[in-house]
Amino acid sequence: MDAISSSPAVDRSLAPAATPLLQAPLLQIRDLHLTVPSAAGPVNILRGIDLEVGAGEAVGIVGPSGSGKTSLLMVLAGLEAASSGSVRFGGQEMVGLDEDALARIRRDSIGIVFQAFFLIPTMTALENVSIPLELAGDRDAEAKARAALGDVGLGHRLTHLPSQLSGGEQQRVALARAFAPGPRLLLADEPTGNLDHATGEAVMAVLFELRARLGTTLLLITHDTDLAARCGRIVHIGDGRVV
Repeated sequence: MDAISSSPAVDRSLAPAATPLLQAPLLQIRDLHLTVPSAAGPVNILRGIDLEVGAGEAVGIVGPSGSGKTSLLMVLAGLEAASSGSVRFGGQEMVGLDEDALARIRRDSIGIVFQAFFLIPTMTALENVSIPLELAGDRDAEAKARAALGDVGLGHRLTHLPSQLSGGEQQRVALARAFAPGPRLLLADEPTGNLDHATGEAVMAVLFELRARLGTTLLLITHDTDLAARCGRIVHIGDGRVV
């Protein structure tokens, strides 16, 4: 019998398991600064933000008015240019990208919900949700928009204009528009700010249910600590810094 055939068989069940690769955070923010000019001189809004957010995580961002919460969201969305620092989203550096590149990232990977609904008043609910998908060249835009509106409980309101919808319904349309493209990251800035308490609770129940079902990473800016507590982690911002 040769050496190869006489070698004992290897018991694979006893072999050490391969060490899993550590997954990089979806969002990495390093020493982020935002300074804007004013008549009285430069105003330092963000003063060295450091933050990491894992894929699928829900993070509540809380802090007093003027602390820099909304400015942080605007930078993360590529709607405001950082003065310095680093924002890596999915491994790609966003700081320094031109407007076209940032628009592509928003189109493909980032959904945004604001306090104001920002619906086009002359378009139906279905058209408001469809148009971002159509502009992205999605051939299934209308079907995806219908499905998204069904997910937020508005499958029966497809042909209604924003003026024919309540505030809560308009924010649900905004949620459908944000979720329809399947974003990796959802940025929500005081999404219940224009709604009464009961309506806001209902809208946020829809948001959290969809986020959990789709595995979407969420950054929620809110002054409501009870709402922030529904996230897996709360980050406090004060005077432009994580505190």
